[in-house]
Amino acid sequence: MDQYETVFKQVLEKIETHHRWFSECLPLVASENITSSEVRAALSSDFGHRYAEGWPGERVYAGCKYIDEVELIAIDLAKKLLGAEFVDVRPISGVTANLAVYSALSSAGDTLMALSIPNGGHISMGKRDFGGTAGLVHNLDVEYFAFDKNIMNIDIDATKKRLEKLGKKPRIAMFGASLFLFPHPVRELADVIKENGGVVCYDAAHVIGLIAGGAFQDPLREGADVLTFSTHKTLFGPQGGAIATNGKYVEEIKQAVFPGVTSNHHLHSVAGKALAFAEYLRFGKEYAHQVTRNAKALAQRLSELGLQVLGENVGFTKSHQVALDVTRFGDGTQIERKLELCNIIVNRQLIPGDLQAGRHYTNPGGIRLGVSELTRLGMKESEMIEVANLIYEGITKEDPGPVASKVRELRKGFQLVEYSFSRGRAYVTS
Repeated sequence: MDQYETVFKQVLEKIETHHRWFSECLPLVASENITSSEVRAALSSDFGHRYAEGWPGERVYAGCKYIDEVELIAIDLAKKLLGAEFVDVRPISGVTANLAVYSALSSAGDTLMALSIPNGGHISMGKRDFGGTAGLVHNLDVEYFAFDKNIMNIDIDATKKRLEKLGKKPRIAMFGASLFLFPHPVRELADVIKENGGVVCYDAAHVIGLIAGGAFQDPLREGADVLTFSTHKTLFGPQGGAIATNGKYVEEIKQAVFPGVTSNHHLHSVAGKALAFAEYLRFGKEYAHQVTRNAKALAQRLSELGLQVLGENVGFTKSHQVALDVTRFGDGTQIERKLELCNIIVNRQLIPGDLQAGRHYTNPGGIRLGVSELTRLGMKESEMIEVANLIYEGITKEDPGPVASKVRELRKGFQLVEYSFSRGRAYVTS
């Protein structure tokens, strides 16, 4: 066996080891979920070897007959999911979807209004100084919505005053967030944004499954012109992106996606998206409402245990996410690492007030929890109580060993992908 074959086998072994580890973990990263075995099969299909630049029926490449048919099915299913007149499923990520919208609807030097990153905004909405996509790649001037940390949401009145004072009106107002606990006031702010010549967009990367399942808000009916989203997270498809609209800016979006920001658009992923959309049309409503019930139950129990859960005075959360201020115990990075030793996988999170306190993304004051994956594994409210107890122990106890053992025991009964046609194993091991 030569050195390259040795390395080849090492990689396969590490994948296998990862699968075994995650089958014994509590995966609570809010941006992650698991796909069904059929979606995974699509991702390993021959579609992944092919090219299909352009729109179905208008390809630059030959050999796309069945690829086109699958993509048209994916588009049709996505339109049904969202009640949208147009959906482009070609973006290869949520960030790419946002960049396509920036390219379609604005020019360099225009103003984008969004949430700041410590208040929940995503890096794709960030300023050039922070390496954000909007500023660095498209050279947009980024202004921020006013934010009320007491309700963990956009401050409507203060934002209206800020809009009045801006010397240059926003070309795009981007609702949505990375830390996203409550529906945003799209209906309350859409008119004033449009009156000033702005386009109302909504980044639904995290909450698109909740929207499609009728468990959150409905941005396209509340005044949003364009909706961008990821196809994983709460919508349990392969990692990728998409853009939806009710008939506005269709040609601009299509051209911005290709040839603007993508070439070939990962055709195996498009096939996986089609399968996941079909799954969601069948199982999504039940799943989405269970997700929000689970998040509420997790937050409530964590608060009862004495942890500082953000948004307490407004019910903690209405999404799949729960946010904790962990500064009593260390910073978010320390707690993230400590919980990982307990087989509890979370991610550090900037929270309101961090920058003023001298903290940043390497040592933020919070952690973010998401229940999407645990819900797809079949966990319900009673298990969320156990999960909360384990998180509390993991944060407050010095020895991670006993907590990791309890986590492994809890996971034994939750190894299948629920809300799917086949209920296959979540993490395939030999």
